[in-house]
Amino acid sequence: MSVATDDRRLDWRTSWRIARRDLHAGFRGLRLLVVCLFLGVATLAAIGSLTASITTELASRGQGLLGGDVEIAMTQRQASPAEHAAFARAGQVSDTIRTRAMARRTVPAVGTPDAVLTELKGVDPRYPLYGTLTLAGQPYRPLAPDAVLVGRALADRLLLKVGDGLRYGDADFRVAGVIADEPDRVGEGFTLGPVAIVSLDGMRRTGLLQPGALYESKYRIRLAPDAAPKAVIDRLKAQFPSAGWEYKDRDRAAPGATRFFERMGQFLSLIGLAALVIAGIGVSNGVASYLGQKRAGIATLKILGAASGDIARIYLLQLAAAAGVAVAAGLVVGALLPLVFIALAGDLLPVAPGLGLYPIPLSSSAAYGVLIALAFALPPLARARTHPAAAQLRSGVEDARRIDRRTLAGVAVAGLAIVALALGTAREPIFAAAVLGAVAAVLLVLLLLGTLIRRIAARLPRPRRPLFRLALANLHRPGAQTVALVIALGLALTLFVALAGIQTSLTREIRRVVPERAPNQFVLDIPAEERARFVSVVRGAAPEARLNIVPSLRGTITAYGTQRVADLATLPEGAWFLRGERGVTYAATLPPGSTLVVGAWWPRDYAGPPLVSLDRDAARVLGVGVGDTLTVSILGREITARIASLRQVNWDTMGFNYVLVFSPVTLASAPHSLTSTIDIDARHEGAVSRALLAAFPSASIIAVGDVLGQVTTILDQMATAILIAASVAILAGIAVLIGAIAAAREARIYDSVILKTLGATRRQILAAQAIEYAALASILAALALGLGTLAAWYVITGVFDFRWSPDWWVVLTTLGVGAVTTLGIGLVSALPVLSAAPAQALRRL
Repeated sequence: MSVATDDRRLDWRTSWRIARRDLHAGFRGLRLLVVCLFLGVATLAAIGSLTASITTELASRGQGLLGGDVEIAMTQRQASPAEHAAFARAGQVSDTIRTRAMARRTVPAVGTPDAVLTELKGVDPRYPLYGTLTLAGQPYRPLAPDAVLVGRALADRLLLKVGDGLRYGDADFRVAGVIADEPDRVGEGFTLGPVAIVSLDGMRRTGLLQPGALYESKYRIRLAPDAAPKAVIDRLKAQFPSAGWEYKDRDRAAPGATRFFERMGQFLSLIGLAALVIAGIGVSNGVASYLGQKRAGIATLKILGAASGDIARIYLLQLAAAAGVAVAAGLVVGALLPLVFIALAGDLLPVAPGLGLYPIPLSSSAAYGVLIALAFALPPLARARTHPAAAQLRSGVEDARRIDRRTLAGVAVAGLAIVALALGTAREPIFAAAVLGAVAAVLLVLLLLGTLIRRIAARLPRPRRPLFRLALANLHRPGAQTVALVIALGLALTLFVALAGIQTSLTREIRRVVPERAPNQFVLDIPAEERARFVSVVRGAAPEARLNIVPSLRGTITAYGTQRVADLATLPEGAWFLRGERGVTYAATLPPGSTLVVGAWWPRDYAGPPLVSLDRDAARVLGVGVGDTLTVSILGREITARIASLRQVNWDTMGFNYVLVFSPVTLASAPHSLTSTIDIDARHEGAVSRALLAAFPSASIIAVGDVLGQVTTILDQMATAILIAASVAILAGIAVLIGAIAAAREARIYDSVILKTLGATRRQILAAQAIEYAALASILAALALGLGTLAAWYVITGVFDFRWSPDWWVVLTTLGVGAVTTLGIGLVSALPVLSAAPAQALRRL
């Protein structure tokens, strides 16, 4: 009696009944598929949900984070009466001024530093227009001219409490409260120190707002409910086209933070997708192993009359059930993991995201999981579907690898769908395509290498020693999983090398390379007319001091050639210097740290029309060269200069590096201050700081060590995030290795039983497998070193834009440890083969 005839096939209900009876409740045999899909989907869902929660929170709190519906920012000056009147016509205006300043206790306390660099902000009585400025233990009220609010970090460093005295510049203040929450903190951007808030009158009392001082004025506007921020900004741009202001609106209140988390989220998501693709190979191996265990049942069904379509439906339903459970579990864990991360991160995140489910990342993660499962499960399922019963029963000793065109078409469609989904949801499709292309290229290289190793092994002469002869035969015998083993070992070792290269390069870039070249201190807001006195004060405290003093102004590029920046729909790729104001300077000679590559430098006594020297990379991005014009708004006035030369700027010197350097005649008469680097013996840093603050109360001193500490912390956090995401890829690679061993288990058991019958010991059989794996690992080590190094180099130089400086000793040690680890995992996974009882195994075979 047959289960089906040519005229009648099993319907889906009957197929599911058979599939359900044959499917073990614990998914025995399919657990590798479940684990691989779960890891990949959970990683993608967690990264996507965390990114969405942060960016959504930033967008939803736009008014509070910005402090208004629209913000207009300008540096080194305040708005004129006409400009302020234009702001007021748009809505209610709140004025703030922000600068860096040194905070000192009026009465020194034991165990506190002489001064602390802070971000001092002056606010008017209307601040904040949105949100609430929260103080510890008391409500906020508009500040008196002699009152100051301090951040918790500043209070801790200077041991301040309410009522203590604090000095800024020429003015003394009384601590009126400790800030618990500053509503527009994230919108203010990166800061170099803790915050303090005074009134605008209090800011003017300090004497810090001298002509040319580096301060920033911000004007927040609260619009009428029906007013559109974009329309207000467009109107102001049209009314003041040459002002060079920086605009923000409530929809992009913290563009820097949003851009960072979007890019980092995309990068980590692509790592997760690569891990899922790698896990797909484990899915293929797991399915092949499972169907290998079921080959007797498949052959029986075919002998009883089951058609190929019936076989496909029965086992496709089983695989779909296992994949569905894995994807669902991955989505649940992926949705919950961000809550754990947010709780552990604490104040490290710019905002505290709320609870929520984010359908887009969850649905895309589920789609990835389903498509990966389909693409990698179809080939082994096709072999079970198309091969006749006799071929099924001989599969342990005979190769049967042909795949029909319909299956190949299905795999191609699933692959194209994965690529389309990745590119369609990517913020930067070109970058996403490059990452996916790199993953595909690595897999293709490993696939070709595995095929080549198998063919070469089949043609090599047989070694005389039995163990080596057996190890060589294992590489090319029927049912050998050489290709899968090469892919698994190659991926694992490549990932080990890549992670070691990334981690050591990040560490050495900050902790070794930069400190060797960095000065000890930066000093800002030195009065331009007191240069000689400044040099005298520093040399009096540290005779060995080496100084680099440059004029310092701020400006915005408003046009290059005939192109107005305001008319650009999007900024050119890499044109970061067009976002808002940047530092500009002037110099009679070529600045240190720069190399002239095109054009000529102006003479020392040049007195002609404005000239500018431009960074070579910036010129390439803008498509301009020597002879073209560049327009920059400085202090509210547009200056059009001809490009006289292009420079190669050495950005990693930690000195003064400017995209724009003007001829002195262009800016020397404009109000400005001086900025200086000081390179001294570390034991003189305190004496220099005290002398400068006594002589120049309005100056700000930045300790380079403190800045490097902040940067190191940020990079360590980024490296940790990459490590966590890439660890999933390593786990996926290990799962692939286990799956390859599982797929060959029946053939290995067959070999083991025959060898035991002929007198071989377990140690000899295990030694043969160890030789096999060691040979593969030796071949793959060099390839993994090259591929992993290339991947790490791209991440360091292309993603982070840092210098490539890995610790090769650590990289090679990691490669060796990784090779030993993967070999150990492979041998441990092979132990169940050795314990198979010959009589039982022979009956099953």
